[in-house]
Amino acid sequence: MLLPTIQQPEHLKTLSVEELVELAAEIRQFLIEKLSVTGGHLASNLGVVELTLALHYCFDSPSDKMIFDVGHQAYVHKILTGRKDQFDTLRKYKGLCGFVKRTESEHDVWEAGHSSTSLSAAMGMALARDLKGGSNRVVAVIGDGALTGGMAFEALNHIGHEKKKLMVILNDNEMSIAPNVGAMHNYLSKIRSDRHYLRAKDEVESLLKRIPAIGDRLAKTAQNVKDSLKYMMVPGILFEELGFTYLGPVDGHDLGKLMDTLRQADNVDGPVFIHVITTKGKGYHPAENDSHKWHGISPYKIESGQVLKSVGNPQYTDVFGATLVELGKQDDRIVAVTPAMPGGSGLIPFSKEFPDRMIDVGIAEQHAATMCAALAMEGMKPVFAVYSTFMQRAYDQIVHDICRHNANVMFAIDRAGFVGADGETHQGVYDIAFMRHIPNLVMMMPKDENELRHMMYTALEYNDGPIAYRYPRLSGLGVSLDEELRAIPIGSWEKLSSGEGCAILAAGPMVQLAETAADMLKREGVQVQIVNARFMKPLDTGMLDQLATSHTAMIVLEEASQAGSLGSAVLEYFAEQGAYDAVVSLMGIEDRFIEHGSVEQQRAEVGLTAEAVCARVRELTAPAVGARNKRSVSS
Repeated sequence: MLLPTIQQPEHLKTLSVEELVELAAEIRQFLIEKLSVTGGHLASNLGVVELTLALHYCFDSPSDKMIFDVGHQAYVHKILTGRKDQFDTLRKYKGLCGFVKRTESEHDVWEAGHSSTSLSAAMGMALARDLKGGSNRVVAVIGDGALTGGMAFEALNHIGHEKKKLMVILNDNEMSIAPNVGAMHNYLSKIRSDRHYLRAKDEVESLLKRIPAIGDRLAKTAQNVKDSLKYMMVPGILFEELGFTYLGPVDGHDLGKLMDTLRQADNVDGPVFIHVITTKGKGYHPAENDSHKWHGISPYKIESGQVLKSVGNPQYTDVFGATLVELGKQDDRIVAVTPAMPGGSGLIPFSKEFPDRMIDVGIAEQHAATMCAALAMEGMKPVFAVYSTFMQRAYDQIVHDICRHNANVMFAIDRAGFVGADGETHQGVYDIAFMRHIPNLVMMMPKDENELRHMMYTALEYNDGPIAYRYPRLSGLGVSLDEELRAIPIGSWEKLSSGEGCAILAAGPMVQLAETAADMLKREGVQVQIVNARFMKPLDTGMLDQLATSHTAMIVLEEASQAGSLGSAVLEYFAEQGAYDAVVSLMGIEDRFIEHGSVEQQRAEVGLTAEAVCARVRELTAPAVGARNKRSVSS
C-alpha cells in the first residue's frame, strides 16, 4: 500500500509513474469507502485523481498556488496534503470541510463555494507574485460547467490581455478525445510550447523583416499563413485569440501525458490554457453511469450503489417541483428557469412534462435574472428557481432589471436558512436582508409544505410585480396537502395560538420551533401567542399595531441574518410610527459566518433552540420588565 506513506505532496516525488498509477487506484478506493459513510461530492473527485496527482508531482505546493474552482473537487488535494486521517469527519460539525478551506491547511490558498471565481483569483495571485518579484507558479483548475459563468470569461479576457505567466486547466468531463486526432494535437502542443521553437519563430520573423524593401511584406505574409494554418489545425482557437497558448486535449487519466503537458506549459512565458478530458465518477460504475446523482451524494452501499436515505416526508423542493407541474398544466405562460441546478431545484418533473418551457442557462445567474425580466415583460410567467446562496450573484440584475421594471417574476428561493453540511458558503440566511429593501418586491415564507403550495398559487395570481417565496432544505412536516389552491392575502400574517404578555413572530421552520417552546412554557403556566409571520414584505402592520397597543412583548424568531431581515423590518416600522415603547426582541443569526454541521447543530450554535426561546420569553415576561422601563430592543 502506497497511500499510508503519503503525508505531504513532496512524498509523491519519489514515486515512479507506475507507482503513481497504483496510488491513484488506492485513492479512488479510499474515497469510495469513506464517502459511503459520510456522503459528499464523489463523482467529481473520482474524476480528478490523476490530474491532482500530476499537479502535486510536477509543482511545489504551497509555494506554487493551486486554485480549485468551487473547491468541491479538492478531496484528492486534501488527501495529498496531510488530511487523509480526518476524512471520517468530512462535512461534519467541527470536522473537515467539504470545500477548500484556508484555515485547514497552508496548501488551501483559495476557498469558494460558488463557481467561476478561480481565474480571477489566479490573476490576482499572478499580479501579486510579479509585483513582489516572485517566481512561483499559479495554476487554476476550472470545470467545463464553471466556465459557463460570465465571471470566468471576464478573467480570461484580462489574463490574455496582460500576458501574465499562469496556467488555466479546463477539467472537461463532458466531451471525449477523438483518437484519430489525438497524436496531431499532442504534436502541436509540444512544438508550440517548446522554448527552442518559440525562440526560432521569433528569430525567423526578425530575419524576414531585415530583407530590404520586401521584408515587412514577407513577414506579414508568413504571419497570415501561420494564422490560417492555426485556424485549421488548432482546436482551442478561441483561447488562442484571447491570448493563451492552448495545449490539448489531453487524457486526464493518463498520468504520463498529463505530466508531460504540465512541463510543456511551464516552458511558456505567458498564459497557458490546458484542456484536460476526464470522466466523472471514474472507477466506480454507479457514479460513472449517473454522475448527476453522484455529484453530491448521501451515504450509500458500496456494492450496489444504493443510497441510504431515511424514509420520511417529501422535501420542500419535491413539493415545489410537483406543484409547479400542477400549475404548469393550468397556465401555459409558466416558464421555469434554473442556473444549472435542474435536479437540485426539483425541476426534473417539470422539464419532462414541459421541455419547451424549461430553461437551464448554465452557471449564469445574472443572465437568468435579466432573461426572466424580459420574459415577464412579454407576458410570460417566469419562475426563477435558484438556491438562496446562488441568487446573491444576481443582485444587480434583481435590482436593476427586475424590480426597477416591476417585472412580474416569481422567485422560488430554495435552501433558505441553514443548509447543514455544505456550510458557510451555502447558507441561505442573507436573501431577506438583501432583497426586502428593494422597491416593488413581495417576499414570503411558508410554515409548512401545504402553505408553500398556496404561496406558489398566490405568486402565480399576483400581477403587480416581482414576488418571492423561500423554503428550506428540509423535509416537510407531513401535513395533508389541500387539493384546491387558494391565494393568500398579500402581507397577511396568521395567528396560530393565543396568549398573554408575549408573542413570538416566527417565519418558516421557526414556526415549529416557536410551537415547541410554547408547549414547554405551557407546562410552566405561561401562555404565549404564536404568529406565523409569513410575509417579510409587506409586513402585517395591522397585527403589529394590535400587539404594540396591547403592550405585548414581541420576539421575532427567524433563521436568517439578524441584521437587515424580518426583525429589522419590525423595528423600522415601530420607529416610523413613533411606537418607542414597543418591546421587540430579536432572535436570528448573529453577524458572522456559520460553518458546516447538521442544521440542528448550526441552530444550537446561534441560540435558535426551544430552550433559548423559553429563556427569552421568561426574561420578557418577568415582573421586573415593567419596572425596567419596557425597553425597545434586545437581541
